[in-house]
Amino acid sequence: MSVQIAPISDSLSQFLGQNAYSKIAVLVDEHTNKLCFPLIESLLPKGSIKIQIKSGEEHKTIATCEKVWAALTRANMDRHGLLINLGGGVIGDLGGFCASTYKRGIDFIQIPTTLLAQVDASVGGKLGIDFHGLKNHIGVFQLPKTVLIDPTFIHSLPARQQRSGFAEIIKHCLIRDGHMWERISHLSFEETDLAELIAHSVAIKQAVVAEDPKEKGLRKILNFGHTLGHAIETYLMDQGKRKILHGEAIACGMIMEAFLSYERGLIGLRDLESIETYLFETYGRVILKEDEIPAILKLTAQDKKNKGSEIRFSLLTGLGDCGYDIPVSSSEMKKAIHYYMN
Repeated sequence: MSVQIAPISDSLSQFLGQNAYSKIAVLVDEHTNKLCFPLIESLLPKGSIKIQIKSGEEHKTIATCEKVWAALTRANMDRHGLLINLGGGVIGDLGGFCASTYKRGIDFIQIPTTLLAQVDASVGGKLGIDFHGLKNHIGVFQLPKTVLIDPTFIHSLPARQQRSGFAEIIKHCLIRDGHMWERISHLSFEETDLAELIAHSVAIKQAVVAEDPKEKGLRKILNFGHTLGHAIETYLMDQGKRKILHGEAIACGMIMEAFLSYERGLIGLRDLESIETYLFETYGRVILKEDEIPAILKLTAQDKKNKGSEIRFSLLTGLGDCGYDIPVSSSEMKKAIHYYMN
């Protein structure tokens, strides 16, 4: 799978010039339709169609897939067509899933427009939708024809969305590049060079995915911070104003799971303190209540890394190193949540 980091006018023109499709559809939401679609519209061949869905994780469902499949069917899209997913993680995950299942699969490309999607969701071929409130519960592994990343897209994002994506950059440094972690941990988010860090994160994820495409082993390290982070994100999804962004939840999870790493003797106290200090300074603290902990712990049982009744974590084994398939008990998880809360 190729990933190009370049102005979209250059990369998309080159891709379309080298590949012939019977019809092209572009999947957008209300935000990318307004802010991003005008930047590629003139590059598309005559007769291309646009499909718009609602933004937000709450719309990453089978019902939205049905609308996409219906639009492709109305447009008489055949198996020689192309779906361009123009948007953030929801568009990329859902659009890729729809393309991979429509008529048993048509080509698709990812044009990620959020920092989170550029450094994480768009790379690696994980596609899917949420089901009964569980994140990415239904899905497939399928690589796009290409991923076209233009860092200028992220300038249209609110600061909170940019900061959310930065959490995955932090994760990549912690699991794979201790030297880069040392660099960014002395900079505020506003001081970082995001264009450089996007390329750095993409390179890390590509290397890991190339070694383990179907997440049988090494690729599981990319889930550091996600076992408890996803559970918190899922729990707060229906809590109105308490709902948090993906990266904010992963920041919570990384503090908790760094604590578990410390408790297991895998990292030192100084390492733990550097991680939690930087993450609290960057993201603040999410308020969790004591009586919510059982519900959060229950959600970890749905984590896709689990085996049988074992809740399996990816934990740091140093700054820049990570292990995987590490069983963690409910009492240990509860202790980690308490550590975060206090």
